[in-house]
This record gives sequence, C-alpha cells and structure tokens, in this order.
Amino acid sequence: MKEPAIVTTPLGTKIRDLRKEKGFTLDKLAELTDSSKSYIWELENKNPPRPSADKVARIATALGVTSDYLVDVNASVTVEDAADQAFYRKYRDMDTSTKSKIRKMVDLLGEDE
Repeated sequence: MKEPAIVTTPLGTKIRDLRKEKGFTLDKLAELTDSSKSYIWELENKNPPRPSADKVARIATALGVTSDYLVDVNASVTVEDAADQAFYRKYRDMDTSTKSKIRKMVDLLGEDE
C-alpha cells in the first residue's frame, strides 16, 4: 500500500520552520497551543481543512508571531515584522510601570550604537 504524499502548505512550512527555530518539538507546540501532536503534524505536512482562527492565534502566540504572518500566502510580511507586531501587541497590554522599564532598557541598549 502506497503512503499518501506529503503536501506542505505555506502555513505548514511557516509553522514547522518557526517551531524548529524555537527548538520546540511537535509535542511542545501541541502542549503550548492546547492541540494534539498529530494536529500540529497535519498542519505542517498536509493540506487539512482550514484551521480555526483560534488555533492559528494560539500557534502564532506560541511561536512569537502574528496570525497574519502565518496565513499570509504572499509572504508580504517578514518574520521580523511579525515578531515586532506580536511584541507590540503584548506591550500595549502591559501596565505603565512595565512599559516605562522597557523604554528605559531600549534607551540603554541604543546608547551602545
């Protein structure tokens, strides 16, 4: 019996590349996103029905990017831009004191240039 062909999608390729870049196993990403290992594997290696927006959002958060980046088939958003957007979304929800500390850290890091 012939095994089914693996047909990756832009979404699957991005998830796999980012997962490996972060050093996550399939099990780890599944755990972080309340998914099963087999579901993550299918997203990476097959062309399953469209995943829910909630699942894409959970995967994006775990991988430190935006949902837009994962689903963008035209690659108009870079990984760096998506990571910056994801960081800014977290930053917006932080309390004033934490934001102040982060701004000071950025100022200090910028002094080295």
